[in-house]
Amino acid sequence: MMIARWSIEARFGHKPEVIAEMQRWLRDIGSQVGWTPQRVRLLTGSIGVKESTIQSEIEIADLAELDAAWSRLATLPDHAAWSKALEPHVVSGTQRWEILRIIS
Repeated sequence: MMIARWSIEARFGHKPEVIAEMQRWLRDIGSQVGWTPQRVRLLTGSIGVKESTIQSEIEIADLAELDAAWSRLATLPDHAAWSKALEPHVVSGTQRWEILRIIS
């Protein structure tokens, strides 16, 4: 098992909008690729990390599953529209993926 972690930084004063958009994405778009609430959690910065950080952690079986989900997302018009709706609320260039292996 692995964790795919996606991070983004909210612009100053835009954190509530980013969180709302992330929740909408999980409900309306992520569910289309099998990323259900049981497999995903949203996190935000508190101590030792920027308060503007918003992360989603998705439990995946392996990299093949992640690649299949990314390939499917690329075909969804709703995903492209969501990205454009999110853009004004985030710091450009801060999005990144980290993949971690679960060892216990």
